[in-house]
Amino acid sequence: MTRFLPRSLAGQMALLIAVALFTAQALNFTIAVRDRAQFRLAYAAQQATTRIVDALERERISGRLLAPDRGRVRRVAANPIPPALERRNEVADEVRSQLAEAGISFRSIDTGIRPLAAEEKRDRKRPGPGAVLVVAIEQPGKGWLTVNAPWVRPDRRLIAALTFQTLILYVIILLPVMWIVRRISKPLRSLAGAARAFRPGDGATPLEERGPSDVRAVIAAYNALSLRVNAMLDEKDRMLGAIGHDLRTPLAALRVRIESVEDDDDRNRMADTIDEMNRTLDDILSLARLGRPSEPPIDVDLAALIDAVVDDFRDLDHDVAFEEAPRLKMHLRPSLMRRAVRNLIENAVKYGGGAEVRLLAGESTVAIEVADRGPGIPADKLAAVFDPFTRLETSRNRETGGIGLGLALARAIVADARGDITLANREGGGLTATITLPRS
Repeated sequence: MTRFLPRSLAGQMALLIAVALFTAQALNFTIAVRDRAQFRLAYAAQQATTRIVDALERERISGRLLAPDRGRVRRVAANPIPPALERRNEVADEVRSQLAEAGISFRSIDTGIRPLAAEEKRDRKRPGPGAVLVVAIEQPGKGWLTVNAPWVRPDRRLIAALTFQTLILYVIILLPVMWIVRRISKPLRSLAGAARAFRPGDGATPLEERGPSDVRAVIAAYNALSLRVNAMLDEKDRMLGAIGHDLRTPLAALRVRIESVEDDDDRNRMADTIDEMNRTLDDILSLARLGRPSEPPIDVDLAALIDAVVDDFRDLDHDVAFEEAPRLKMHLRPSLMRRAVRNLIENAVKYGGGAEVRLLAGESTVAIEVADRGPGIPADKLAAVFDPFTRLETSRNRETGGIGLGLALARAIVADARGDITLANREGGGLTATITLPRS
């Protein structure tokens, strides 16, 4: 049932109130119709009984039998109600009860609803009931007494009045409630939008606290939470800066000291180790700072950006091919995106000996494909390789596998650009890494 409810608070409240009003009016309508039916029954039965009692009293006093062809109450030999007329057993029961209270003896009672004849309608000076109730009472040894009483058909005006009353209730109650609920839900919608658009360090102004007291309390809690998050991230940035400074200083000192080592092989190995530690430190700090990049997004030509990265690899004599693509304007952080593409091409060169790069532009997305002819990745490991410090090559040798941050860093960069990165094994061997970015 919940899937058919409106998603907004105002819509749900309006629907619930409308259902409640409809239910209340339905009950009111049922009660009114039942009361109307009971009144019609009591009125018709009372009219017939009163006329019969009065006629029998006059007959007793005068000593003359009632005529079969004149008067409101007539005495006839046989039941005058044709079998085709509509019977009303509830009226017969009510008349039977009232005659018993009046002490009048009878054998049976029959009723029928007869529509008004054309001449009867013309004789009426004002609108009245559209039918006549015919009541026939059989008295032992005296024949049948017959009397006509007005019979009120179900009044359509009652239905129209209740419908109009329902519409008035909707206007008086539902519309103001919807307006009030919308005023209450508007701050909540603003809060939801601010929470979705929250970016640490973006300098957004706190939300205005408005609405009922509990809604204002939620907005105040969100503002306080955003301030605490930004403060924690500021502290993290300061800590990372201090760590980077404290580690790079002794590494620089070591780099200076190894110049005094006379053995060229030992000195080169030490220098390579220091360079590896610097690269590892850069990767770790870059990954940790991605939540608050200092580089603002700008409009760049994505095809030119990829071509520049490919040229860097070609300058180092790596086999990297790039299919020429038309200019493609994108709004992103160029340095970070360049690093993500570089990491994918670096993996392809390292494990496949080369890379094939393509830029595919669609209507709503852009795809950057980096393919190689290396060994590929087992299907059960395709998702795990994005985890930091995860390597399929377990020797921990930087030259054969790095430290396992390249793909993690690339995925974090692409996610910051609201994109996605996937890996898939190629037919015939190799791997294809695809970066998918939204065009808007």
